[in-house]
Amino acid sequence: MIKTNNISNQEIVLEIKNLHKSFGDNHVLKGFNMQLHQGENLVIMGKSGSGKSVMIKCLVGLIEADSGSISLMHKDITKLTQEALDTLRADIGFLFQGSALYDSMTVRENLEFPLRRHKAKFSKHLNTEALVIESLENVGLANAIDLMPSELSGGMKRRVALARTLILKPKIILYDEPTSGLDPITAKEIISLMQDIQKKYKTSSIIITHDVDCARVISDRMILLIDGIDYAVGTYLELSNNENPKIKAFFKH
Repeated sequence: MIKTNNISNQEIVLEIKNLHKSFGDNHVLKGFNMQLHQGENLVIMGKSGSGKSVMIKCLVGLIEADSGSISLMHKDITKLTQEALDTLRADIGFLFQGSALYDSMTVRENLEFPLRRHKAKFSKHLNTEALVIESLENVGLANAIDLMPSELSGGMKRRVALARTLILKPKIILYDEPTSGLDPITAKEIISLMQDIQKKYKTSSIIITHDVDCARVISDRMILLIDGIDYAVGTYLELSNNENPKIKAFFKH
């Protein structure tokens, strides 16, 4: 395992220690560790099947790890009741790969949906309209409020999905391949938007990506998930200059 000395002084908002997860004889995670600091953009890269999605599902409580601990905003998620876990999830935004908008709902209805699920986070006199407009303005799509997903381009869908993530004002955002399937110009626009959101809301973000250019621009630190562990941790510059063959393979163009 290769570590660098780049350590942030900011508060740790998420910590995974010695995470293990197997499916039968398939040992996916073999002692994975991770720390996410307040206001940090942390990129996680790994080959297909390396365990990135499994790690994220363990992180949000969708699947149960075999062993290890996950502390989310100083709460051990393995010890929370279902109700407490649902409350905690309201502080976590998730931008799904492919956007995952509801095709039968307008943009407005797509954004209102998470508000209905997490009423406890907001007052009962919630001004839904104002929150929807604010979230769409944040991604530059206020004029698309009454459109259907079928009327949106790929880049617009990704922006609406990001607006739906932002509407709950999360403290942590998980991005799953945010630039996949987008042309280079639109991908750059999404990356720029992610940077703007981090600056405006001081969010902490985990970005899962295969896009080396995205990682170079957006990351404060990176983790390479190799052989089921956090094999290498450091800045883009540190890792891209590393001569270890397993690390070098990620940065070949």
